Amino acid sequence: MAKLRHFRRTCDTVHARKACAPRPSRARSRCCPVAQAPARPSHRPSFAHALRNSWRSGRTLGVISFVRFSGTDSYLTNDALETAVNCALALERPLLVKGEPGTGKTLLAEAVAQSLGLPLIHWPVKSTTRAQDGLYVYDTVQRLYDARFGDGDVKDVRRYIKKGPLGQAFAAPSRVVLLIDEVDKADLEFPNDLLHELDRMRFVAGETGDEIVAKERPVVIISSNNEKELPDAFLRRCVFHFIDFPDQELMKRIVKVHHPDVDRELVDQAVVTFYQLREMPRIRKRPTTSELVDWITVLRRAGVGKERLVRELPFLGVLLKKEQDVELFAAAKKSGLFKS
Repeated sequence: MAKLRHFRRTCDTVHARKACAPRPSRARSRCCPVAQAPARPSHRPSFAHALRNSWRSGRTLGVISFVRFSGTDSYLTNDALETAVNCALALERPLLVKGEPGTGKTLLAEAVAQSLGLPLIHWPVKSTTRAQDGLYVYDTVQRLYDARFGDGDVKDVRRYIKKGPLGQAFAAPSRVVLLIDEVDKADLEFPNDLLHELDRMRFVAGETGDEIVAKERPVVIISSNNEKELPDAFLRRCVFHFIDFPDQELMKRIVKVHHPDVDRELVDQAVVTFYQLREMPRIRKRPTTSELVDWITVLRRAGVGKERLVRELPFLGVLLKKEQDVELFAAAKKSGLFKS
């Protein structure tokens, strides 16, 4: 009996081992060993970590490179502005750019389009602009005119639907740069309505039922002169950058872009005078970068050199555009407070 019990325990152990042993797959050949996949690493770098490395090295992350914009030959930038643009491109968020007039907000969109090789669509905002106008406009007046005087078929409603700048960006066959210029001119509801349309990336023309769906999200740059506060909900969805007015050294470089062969002494004196005008107490409208470039153009064409510029200030109307500022300059010069 003892031998029988020992035999049964041995059989039970053998059966248990066979039951626990892995069974070979029928589809696999017994004579060919199956290669095992290498074990996955326990730690995988996060997307943010890879994005930072891509930013520092300039390498691509998948098909996207973080450093995609670094200015152009005709548009000089600094590190802060380049970082803001590249953040907006990486996040596919609108870039909100603020700054006083003449700091190059509109030209920034042109530079980004040129750098990326994309077409530019310009949407100048007015006080009466609505987000719906950016999608499309149904020209009822033209249809009524054609119904009474025209020879065409007015039953085709699509003939009277004209896409706005936003609608053109959605309907474009490839990616575009959309500049929404001076957004602060519109009413307070416009920014939120605008972002609603940008989030959806599609619209339906109510008159025809046609749906337009964007194939690719446009690069959106929104400029503001900071004349009106923008809603917080609008700001949350944007990447923000404030363009400071250039200092004298950067201004000389900007002038050099527009006048590469200009006399250096003339530029130095013109820039000094320009900043003295901007810093006059109680000045109502400070001259801008574009006005400085125009002023130097006139000085060169008139043959004005540094010596004359030290004695007097010719072509003042290119820089000062308000009569109060002209009178302020005359009084400052008469009292000896303004010296070229």
